Amino acid sequence: MDSGLKEFLDKKAAQYEQAGFIKDDPICIPHRFTKKQDIEIAGFFAAILAWGNRKSIINSCDRLLHGMDHAPYDFIMNFEESDLRPFVNFAHRTFNATDLFHFFDFLRWHYRDRGAATLETAFTAFMQKDDENVEQALTGFHYSFFNEKLFPDFPRRTVKHIASPAKKSACKRLNMFLRWMVRSNKKGVDFGIWKNIQPSQLVCPLDVHVERVAKHFQLLQRIPNDWQAAVELTRNLKQLDAKDPVKYDFALFGLGVIEKY
Repeated sequence: MDSGLKEFLDKKAAQYEQAGFIKDDPICIPHRFTKKQDIEIAGFFAAILAWGNRKSIINSCDRLLHGMDHAPYDFIMNFEESDLRPFVNFAHRTFNATDLFHFFDFLRWHYRDRGAATLETAFTAFMQKDDENVEQALTGFHYSFFNEKLFPDFPRRTVKHIASPAKKSACKRLNMFLRWMVRSNKKGVDFGIWKNIQPSQLVCPLDVHVERVAKHFQLLQRIPNDWQAAVELTRNLKQLDAKDPVKYDFALFGLGVIEKY
């Protein structure tokens, strides 16, 4: 891999992975919290709702958190039927209250009924320590989220809101969420609160901006924006930094969105 490209992208990654990046990005939502479970839940919803312009994403997350009294973990652990009333008209793009209520049900099952201390285990239960990447974690998470034995009446329309590599999706939003939770917080942007997935196992979130810039630098050849493309890009980024390839998400996104590459 061209050493000049590595030097350039390292510089851009450092430029954009700064605290100033937070306020205009959906990652600002989990940054409002300090409790691990609050960060996980707020971050999960912020990532799932992360399509459309960033201002509308943040506004939708604001409405969601307001309905939870800005205490997402406490809400998930204790909500009753009457507590759902504030959300009956909730909508963000094609995500609506029907979808939201299943998300609540899954999170309540995971944290309260299953007794899990962290959302991380909903992913790591399906992967091995030596897996190349999080493919099995994401595939298993999707299966668990729509497990008919646990949720026999889950709304079929909601399936489209949790991506899966098994359906060939690039899983951009879930990969972004995992980046937030796994990568080190030393720059003050990502959180680094999950320790059983390694940064080297993350897959780069592949949106249209990252895809365009990656192709510009010949880091991606595959045409469809799918799981194989996300893996191809990540493998090439590992040639630049084997331990932390997804740090270049900051470089590619910044070059695409801010510098209009």
